[in-house]
Amino acid sequence: MNFSEIFKQSNQLCKVSPDGKYLATCVQYRLVVRDVSTLQILQLYTCLDQISHMDWSSDSLFILCAMYKRGLVQVWSLEQPDWHCKIDEGSIGLVSSRWSPDGRHILNTTEFHMRVTVWSLCTKAVSYIKYPKACQKGVDFSRDGCYMALAERRDCKDYVSVFVCDDWHLLRHFETETQDLAGLEWSPNGCVLAVWDSCLEYKVLLYSLDGRLLSTYSAYEWSLGVKSVTWSPSSQFLAIGSYDEKVRILNHITWKKIAQFEHPATINNTKAVAYKEVERRPAVGNEDLSLHNITLGSTLFNTQSKYEICPPPVQIPVVKPDPDRANPKIGVSTLAFSTDSRYVATKNDNMASVVWVWDMQKMSLEAVLEQTSAVRCFQWDPRRPRLALCTGNTKLYLWSPAGCVSVQVPTEGGFQVQSLTWHCSGDSLILLGKEQLCLCYMDTEQEDK
Repeated sequence: MNFSEIFKQSNQLCKVSPDGKYLATCVQYRLVVRDVSTLQILQLYTCLDQISHMDWSSDSLFILCAMYKRGLVQVWSLEQPDWHCKIDEGSIGLVSSRWSPDGRHILNTTEFHMRVTVWSLCTKAVSYIKYPKACQKGVDFSRDGCYMALAERRDCKDYVSVFVCDDWHLLRHFETETQDLAGLEWSPNGCVLAVWDSCLEYKVLLYSLDGRLLSTYSAYEWSLGVKSVTWSPSSQFLAIGSYDEKVRILNHITWKKIAQFEHPATINNTKAVAYKEVERRPAVGNEDLSLHNITLGSTLFNTQSKYEICPPPVQIPVVKPDPDRANPKIGVSTLAFSTDSRYVATKNDNMASVVWVWDMQKMSLEAVLEQTSAVRCFQWDPRRPRLALCTGNTKLYLWSPAGCVSVQVPTEGGFQVQSLTWHCSGDSLILLGKEQLCLCYMDTEQEDK
């Protein structure tokens, strides 16, 4: 495993192009495009204000930079650096900007969710879609890029509109059986649309492409309900994380629950491996305390950590949430399937320092990773069953079925990993700090052998 030097970035705005060749980073009002393999700067663009959001087009030819405070979007071309496009939403404002799947249209959501404006880069044509709903996830495109589902709110009722992305004509428009629709998501195969209600009512609805209600799922009533929803990459499973600290798995044939994963404070499961991070500070001798060695951000005082396997029963640290505060830190907020759909990783908010890994073939707990700090982010390798996570310190953590490892990021200045993303090849990781980033290169050939 090797690490690159450190580069600047702002607002965690750093993305690898879909084709995996380029790395785009934002530094305040500048957009920097590097070659992923050499990290040499290929293009440098200057925007009109500090960049709030940045995104690649699907074909890796264009980059969108949104400046929400100014209501502006600027688009840059990688092939023709002199070409550029500016979209000004004016006094109606801007809260969200994104590419359509074809990479030639931009969808802007105006302030107060008054409308969605669809701008064409090819013809300069403009289309308007009214009544978009302000919710957790109100827009989703099917994986093949053919359809867009949009949540709408009109006359105090929830609706879903399905648009064909080729020419933006309306394919289906139907009312949903929700009190306050919170999100929607297409299955990876594009056959089913999952729609879920706000946390005040436990309800998940499954619709076909033509708007037929296939099934409704509700686990309980009169209590805080759904907190997270994720499809497996195979489209066979729908995982629902709830405020009752459980994950329920629905199957794609009957849409009935086939498994329930609980997050108990005491783990008695003898087949699951419990890894506990143990920290120790290195012993410092007098000769190490010379002025030469004590530099700002010296690695001399970095804590070293490793994982120890704990025999059952294992006690999990639980933080009791404050019932008087909004959005209590309780329940399963994060769910992620491995690329092969074999494993699912979960995080229960009142056990913030623990990641749970479940085996979907055995429908049982595979591993528990207990960290010394709260887990900030975790993500699966896009090519193999390997999970990377970070906790806001100077370390990177990796889990695979073979075991668990803690790696110190060897950079000066105490680079703290706030979030991470995998390169699409699975050969490297982009580690993001507060205002810096660095790349971590995996020795994948040796691992595969």
